Amino acid sequence: MLELLTVISLTIVGAIVPGPDFAVVLRNSLVGGRLAGIMTALGIGLALAVHVTYALAGIGLLVSQSIFLFNALKLIGAAYLVFLGVTMFRGAAREMPAEAGNGGMSPLKALRWGFLTNVTNPKATMFAMSVFLQVTSPETPLWTQIGYGVIMASGVFIWFVLVTVFFTLAPVRQSFMRMKLWMERTFGILLTLFGIGIPATTSSSRP
Repeated sequence: MLELLTVISLTIVGAIVPGPDFAVVLRNSLVGGRLAGIMTALGIGLALAVHVTYALAGIGLLVSQSIFLFNALKLIGAAYLVFLGVTMFRGAAREMPAEAGNGGMSPLKALRWGFLTNVTNPKATMFAMSVFLQVTSPETPLWTQIGYGVIMASGVFIWFVLVTVFFTLAPVRQSFMRMKLWMERTFGILLTLFGIGIPATTSSSRP
């Protein structure tokens, strides 16, 4: 029970802290509509399931102990976030349709954005691995660890669905439309800064 409560608590904290995932879900929800936001959230949940698989298979431990693999993953994630940031900034001036859901973002594209944003983030890999290393013990059954992974992935998915539902409410979206240009540019700058900051913040904390 203590392990379960710890996993739930860590998942909640990890989900609500603003980061690249939040920025992408928020942007896609406001621009592409509720379905785009939900599919982005699903992509993030699936990516977290990949990180959980790494942790269960011991691959996360291998990555954490290899300078080359860790740095390679770190740079790939940073480059992708910078790419997303530049894409958002450059597309900020595009006109947004009056009705949500007509933003030109297909569900598959939204899913891909969410998945790639999370799966290339080395901090997400280290988060999933640290949860299992810190919370579980050698006596914890495999099926229990898998259950923890399901809780983590589904919890993050549910949180971002709630974020999507809120920010696609008509009054919220209308407020966004009045300041779309600067908000999208802000999202783009934030994602670019996240990408630039990943190598700097993780190089000094390599396990």
